Amino acid sequence: MAIRPVRAPKIIIIGAGVAGIASAVTFKKAGFDDFVILEKGSDVGGVWFWNRYPGLTCDVPSQLYQFGFAPKPDWSRVWATGPEIQRYHAEVVDKFGLREHLRLNSEVTDAVFDGRGWVVTLADGTESTADFVIAATGVLHHPFVPEIPGLHTFTGDTVHTARWDDSLVTVDKRIAVIGSGSTGVQVVSALQPGAAKLSQFTRTPQWVLWAPMGSAQSKLVAKLLAASPTVHDRVYAVSLWASGILADVALRPTWRRTALQQLARLSLRAQVRDQDLRDALTPDYQPLCKRQVVSGTYYRAIQADNAELVTDKITEITPNGIRTADGREHPVDVIVFATGFHPHNYMRPLNLRGRDGLHIDEAWAKGPRAYRMTAIPGFPNLFTVLGPNSPTGSISLQYSAELTARYITRWLHRFATGELDTVEVTEAATARFNDAVAEAMGPTVWNTGCNSWYFTDQNTIDLWPFDRKTMTAMLTEPDDRDFLIGSPAHHGAVAESTTV
Repeated sequence: MAIRPVRAPKIIIIGAGVAGIASAVTFKKAGFDDFVILEKGSDVGGVWFWNRYPGLTCDVPSQLYQFGFAPKPDWSRVWATGPEIQRYHAEVVDKFGLREHLRLNSEVTDAVFDGRGWVVTLADGTESTADFVIAATGVLHHPFVPEIPGLHTFTGDTVHTARWDDSLVTVDKRIAVIGSGSTGVQVVSALQPGAAKLSQFTRTPQWVLWAPMGSAQSKLVAKLLAASPTVHDRVYAVSLWASGILADVALRPTWRRTALQQLARLSLRAQVRDQDLRDALTPDYQPLCKRQVVSGTYYRAIQADNAELVTDKITEITPNGIRTADGREHPVDVIVFATGFHPHNYMRPLNLRGRDGLHIDEAWAKGPRAYRMTAIPGFPNLFTVLGPNSPTGSISLQYSAELTARYITRWLHRFATGELDTVEVTEAATARFNDAVAEAMGPTVWNTGCNSWYFTDQNTIDLWPFDRKTMTAMLTEPDDRDFLIGSPAHHGAVAESTTV
């Protein structure tokens, strides 16, 4: 005989990007309709809404970068552009009826657990209550702009790639691009052809793996995949399997890692003939140690007659340009900051307080940490989707988000049937998991000697060091021994497991 729900959990989802959309669709498909999605932006898509810079392209193949519950066979390119991915997210929101749950331009400033549930406050002072809060705020959404002396004196235009101004004129301008990661590489490739001059300022070069990023997906292929959902499902499954090979490359020092690293070195050698420039573009760390940059046009762009690579340290910004340590002043009209984000903020600067007034900054005094990416000690009925350790490097974010959301629904079901009122992960279980993460991180490629944004201020690597099979096993069925479960019949701790 089926157990009938006795109450519907009231849920607040913070964020309408990949994590928020995956959570909302998963909850709705499981029968939980009493939720609201609070999004600080004016549209959905998260990172794909905030980033609109020229040349924006996903570095994950399109057939993998999609939700399992919302297949998209008709991508226009093998590597989709940012605008097309943004449209896809909007289409998913409409297809699954999420608009009625969505509150745009609604920035959450406070979320406080009052002993019974959560009180969530918006920037305009509006308060809402919920039984559960889902922090689906993502990783890369707080732009980082370096503090460079004289920046406020610059008389030209400045822009961060994550807050691009569509009215900005770059054609026939002298452009400075500060940054050398994926974003820097993409924006240099896009702006160089129309610039009067483009100067890229970089402290440390990146390995750039060649790939035909601009390749169109055949319309015939798109029609065939659309006509046969079974075939498209198979393509998606094969894409997930292929990502497992990348996981092997990242996690273990195998021949596959050596081969891919050698390919990165060959990409540089084959495309850049000038020895001095090649030396300047050659990093002093192993390929793949940082997030791998992929491009089919960057090396050509930086070698163009109107482009230059500047490796001298920036000492100050002047009213008309940028001065470097060699004393040279580079006159520029536009400065583009491709300097990334504060990647370990997650839901902060949100005033998040859990049991007994515990603030998230106190809980994370030694760096962001969570149990299996999903739960934080001291914060009952709060779950994170794509939280600490969730940047995977080799596992689809959509897969991770959907898996986590399904895991959370198991707790929602137990709340709905009256089995529990609160659920909170134990400190001991969280510590065991983080110890296992630290041990597993040893042989990974991210731990081979470079300084990347993956490192926290506490010198830990904020990534997922296990394969997809392990992730699936960890997030399939909750282990009660790792949680404090409060219910009408029972309050307090239960026995703790020795799992990770």
